[in-house]
Amino acid sequence: MFALRTAVLDVLGRAVRSGPSLVSAGRQAAGCQTCFGETRTLAARASLVHVSRMYATVKSEGPSQLDDLPPTMFKKEYLGIKSAEEVNDVVKRLLSLDMANQADKLKIKIQQLVDKVRRDPDDRTSTEVHIAALTARIQNIKEHLQNNPKDKANKRRMLMSIDRRKKMLKFLRRTRYDAYEHVCTQLGIEYTFPPEYYRRATKRWIAKKAFCLQVYQQSKKLKENELSQKKKHIPKANPPLYVFPKPTN
Repeated sequence: MFALRTAVLDVLGRAVRSGPSLVSAGRQAAGCQTCFGETRTLAARASLVHVSRMYATVKSEGPSQLDDLPPTMFKKEYLGIKSAEEVNDVVKRLLSLDMANQADKLKIKIQQLVDKVRRDPDDRTSTEVHIAALTARIQNIKEHLQNNPKDKANKRRMLMSIDRRKKMLKFLRRTRYDAYEHVCTQLGIEYTFPPEYYRRATKRWIAKKAFCLQVYQQSKKLKENELSQKKKHIPKANPPLYVFPKPTN
């Protein structure tokens, strides 16, 4: 047992020292199956199982909002520069989205959404512009959380951004309803009204609410019965204000 454990740690240690690639560990273990007999064979199998498990945990990414961006498009910093079109292919590739990171692509997507809802070409601080930028960032974090559901920090940022966008949409709906409809149509946003109050529905609260409803219904029935009894009762004739005394003989 001790020899088996030593052989497994030896194979895995060689794989770690050889580099970060797990394929090299599997190939090295498979090539050394017949070197030292049955012990090395078991170690090779353990290493191959480790490699297969790592490959099985690879997650496939779903569709993204950045897929429609062409790779030949220049970054935001180099858009509209004529000299950027005259450089060679290698420099163009460095300046384009082909070798850009996620942040550079997100800047282009934000710019595209802002262009749809801005009031004029020089508008950079209006409510519509802020809503468009928040929408792009919220969608980007949603796609990130689909592959990394345990990222609590980004989830908190997304919820804060959603609350901020709701406040802006509420303000825009109250002040400029036409612009509000235009923003919702262009960005694909569906505004939902907030509840009357936020309260956690506990078992005690549900039982208390049901009891209060029963009390209210019973009191309502009692009031209706009293009102019906009053309607059935015939009122007496009003007595005269003054009664003349009878004459005496």
